Amino acid sequence: MPDTDYPPIEEHAVIGDLRTVALVATDGTIDWYCPQRFDAPSVFASLLDADRGGSFRIHCPDSRAKQLYLPDSNILMTRFLTPRAVGEVVDFMVPVDSDVAETPHVVVRQARAVRGTATFRLRCDPRFDYGRAAHTVTLIPGSGAVFESVKGTLVLRTSLPLRVDGTAVFAEFDLPMGETADIVLEWNSTIRPLIIGEADTLFTRTLNYWQAWLRQSRYHGRWREMVLRSALVLKLLVYRPTGALVAAPTTSLPEELGGVRNWDYRYTWIRDAAFTTYALMALGFTDEAAAFMDWLEQRCHEAPKDSGLYVLYSVDGNAHLDEIVLEHLSGYRGSKPVRIGNAAAEQLQLDIYGELMDSVYLYNKKVPISFQLWEALGRQLDWLAKHWDTPDEGIWETRGGRQRFTYSALMTWVAFERACRISRQRGLPGPTNDWKDLAGQAYRFVQNEAWNPTRGAYMEFPGSPRLDASLLCMPLVKFSGPTDPRFLSTLDRFGEDLVSDSLVRRYAADGSDGLTGDEGTFNLCSFWYVEALTRAGRVSEARMVFEKMLTYANHVGLYAEEIGSSGEALGNFPQAFTHLALISAAINLDRALA
Repeated sequence: MPDTDYPPIEEHAVIGDLRTVALVATDGTIDWYCPQRFDAPSVFASLLDADRGGSFRIHCPDSRAKQLYLPDSNILMTRFLTPRAVGEVVDFMVPVDSDVAETPHVVVRQARAVRGTATFRLRCDPRFDYGRAAHTVTLIPGSGAVFESVKGTLVLRTSLPLRVDGTAVFAEFDLPMGETADIVLEWNSTIRPLIIGEADTLFTRTLNYWQAWLRQSRYHGRWREMVLRSALVLKLLVYRPTGALVAAPTTSLPEELGGVRNWDYRYTWIRDAAFTTYALMALGFTDEAAAFMDWLEQRCHEAPKDSGLYVLYSVDGNAHLDEIVLEHLSGYRGSKPVRIGNAAAEQLQLDIYGELMDSVYLYNKKVPISFQLWEALGRQLDWLAKHWDTPDEGIWETRGGRQRFTYSALMTWVAFERACRISRQRGLPGPTNDWKDLAGQAYRFVQNEAWNPTRGAYMEFPGSPRLDASLLCMPLVKFSGPTDPRFLSTLDRFGEDLVSDSLVRRYAADGSDGLTGDEGTFNLCSFWYVEALTRAGRVSEARMVFEKMLTYANHVGLYAEEIGSSGEALGNFPQAFTHLALISAAINLDRALA
């Protein structure tokens, strides 16, 4: 499959309804959409297979395209500049701000002629269940088309004259200047004519929702546009019925073109969600933090006695996420395998308890946690007390064998240290003497075992020759003071080994992680580097690194997981980790520059 059939990952924007999202390429193609919820089977997935995946395109032929979001919203506008006219397509999904999962899922596309008479082409070619399920198509003149499969029904509502091409529909139509054609896509709905003004009403409702939500923000710093765009991205990644937040809304976008590092990120990692809770709370969005705390409390209550939490869950709390390879899909630009599910759910990653307790600690400073949640957390700390010194797969989910990762010990210290703080501040009961002792053991492990005096750095694990960018978090979680000599020395070693200009690798990809091939630089680590430099007093350097990182955002301010050797986006898109780290780095850099 030629690369031209696959737009670059960075040439996409995202729209969503607080249950799922659609990716819209700059050429007007929806090439990724899973109706109902993030991890549901796709109906449009040409991003992962241009032939078998399915897509929905509206565009002006022979045009140049530009994309932007309407201010303070997740409503997307794609403009098509032709030799004789300017057309635009406005895309949005209608947010459903309720806890009910079984609600309508609506994608609205409004084609409009801005100047001259614009010619548009439409082609809707769904492929149900990742392209595995056959379907039929039925035209309903004056109302649109119905695509039916055993996996569901997709309804395309429009007054445009459609024609059938196999199991797809298409249309070509001209719009005089100022005229609009409305197209509404609905899942498991019934076909009915579009009412005049119906799409405009949905547009107004959607715009009002996003702008009202964003007005809660307390951020008034130097990088308002990028910070608030990141907040809007994080909000799109929240599954409203449960409060769970997914790491990214896509699967199997490669960390290396043609490589095997392709993973399904459409799930809720305890770690990612905890970090995101902090980022949203720092901006003033406490409702999302409260919803995640409720979701977390349920997971703690459901955990079997004498068992820890799983690393990740589906948005409704299921922890059994079998990893399956979709052999029939060719992958983005030939990058196989395409995976659904994630075997990391069965891994041991002890750091999650530190990130979890840190987010609870920060949340509790603003909204007191319940005694029921405190008791549930206590049971998890009891489990951690027995297992914290067990080798694990670590934050980077390596598949090369377990180790006693330094970051896991660091986060063990955070878990017990924050538990002691919460107990002391709230007067909540707990074995604080035991927790203090365990925090001390973890602290001494990091200082005595992970420190390499020859290198002058904390290493990935005792005896490892590699640095690990996750240890940039040491001053962020207050394990190290900002001028601690050991951390400052480690920071210098990071600059020598893992940093290239503003771009930071998470570690040297030498095969010891159990995977072949290479990967790009990790955006999360780059923003952690900014924050570490800031806290170390190297503020001018931190600002330059931050400003350079902003140039790697795409045309609408979005980031994937990684940056490739030529500046291209790699990995799943958009990624929560990157955007939450941008928010945190901006807030702390603003404070240092004040």
